[in-house]
Amino acid sequence: MSAAMTGVASAAGFREVELSISGMTCAACAARVEKRLGALEEVTAAVNVATGKAAVTVPVTMPVARLIEAVEQAGYGAEECRPLAGADGLEDAGSTADAARVADLRRRLIVALVFFVPLTDLSVVWSLFGWSRFPGWQWILVAMAAPVAGWAAWPFHAAAVRNARHGTASMDTLVSLGITAACGWSVYSMFVLDRGPVRGSALELLLHASGGGIYLEVAASVTTFLLAGRWFEARARREAGEAMRAPAQSVPDRLTCALGLDERAGRDLLHTLKDVIASVNRATGERPEDHSSPGS
Repeated sequence: MSAAMTGVASAAGFREVELSISGMTCAACAARVEKRLGALEEVTAAVNVATGKAAVTVPVTMPVARLIEAVEQAGYGAEECRPLAGADGLEDAGSTADAARVADLRRRLIVALVFFVPLTDLSVVWSLFGWSRFPGWQWILVAMAAPVAGWAAWPFHAAAVRNARHGTASMDTLVSLGITAACGWSVYSMFVLDRGPVRGSALELLLHASGGGIYLEVAASVTTFLLAGRWFEARARREAGEAMRAPAQSVPDRLTCALGLDERAGRDLLHTLKDVIASVNRATGERPEDHSSPGS
């Protein structure tokens, strides 16, 4: 429960802060962020890659900006989770970010699918059957591959560049390198190995010309399938977050009814209970994530 608090004062001059971390794609990313935050003096952190959140215990004198700076030095983005103004006052800003991420991944996935199917068909045909080629066929493949390997795959490239700037690597680095290598070699094969008219059987094309060196469909397929996985993951995360926030939003109302308190008193009592749990966690040395649901 302590992971749900933001900036709540805790015992012995400490407080709990919750950060929303962007750019994490695997458990190694979470471990890297947790290690960087833990390197700060008197700071303990528990990072959950599934929710994209970090529950951090810090001295009351430490500004949140210092935590954000440490996360950015590790190659990721961070911002403090703050409640949004609304009817219940408990809507998490992360829900808006989750919805935006799902929409962005969906747009990229649609673009990748639109170009992936014809690119795969034409790439195979023109690779193996030289008689089907015509002047300028290479540019058609390049035009269809560019939106997929460039714009649709941009999240992978951006993460790889960000990791490189901080001297680290992740799964996005491998994906970006694979897409870049496939496209680079394909362009070389089409424009250098096949400068003149190509004649011969499909086997000769595979052995001596660009027939065995066009991998644009591979770059497109990797991008498309990984985007599909990221989209399903982001959508599941958004739905799970909404499911977890719904009961939490009704807690103050239930406290109000059960104890005969007004709405403000009910919310104050809820925050106090969370503060007590955080104090117990610190006293016993338990991490905030120990009280989360399994798999979090």
